[in-house]
Amino acid sequence: MTVSLRPATEADQPAVGALHHRSRAAAYADLVDPASFEARGPDMMVAYWVERHRWEQDTHRMTLAVDDDELIGFSYIGPSETEGAAELYAIHLDPSRVGTGAGRLLMQDALAELPRYGQPRAVLWVLEGNTVARRFYERGGWSCDGVTRADTVNDQPVTHVRYSYPLEPSTTA
Repeated sequence: MTVSLRPATEADQPAVGALHHRSRAAAYADLVDPASFEARGPDMMVAYWVERHRWEQDTHRMTLAVDDDELIGFSYIGPSETEGAAELYAIHLDPSRVGTGAGRLLMQDALAELPRYGQPRAVLWVLEGNTVARRFYERGGWSCDGVTRADTVNDQPVTHVRYSYPLEPSTTA
């Protein structure tokens, strides 16, 4: 496996949406009714990313992990609603690629880019019960800061916990 990273384009968004759907269905299988992912097929996530890219492409950054020409994962960063923070909104991998190191590459890349937002820290939100993701972020140096929020996934109630990571100021704009 030879993974490379590249910026996402508008043309990539349908593949991103399909991968995001597969990733969420696998990662949240024990946290959200799996039938809700069947009821909300990949087309919903495709539409979500096509629209989100259209509105946020100037302020947010999506990076793709590819193995040859196959999309295997992505990260998404940008400004945060949390004061004094930039945000890592997502790292998602194709379920068959979890544990291969591709997620670590995406996290390292995101951590190198987040200081460009000029904030002293980065934040991310993860489902409280998603122990695999929580361990992944903790191994990457993120710390749970004790803040939670109620949210929904496929209209089902969930709790997210917030993680923080201190950022060094960027020397480039």
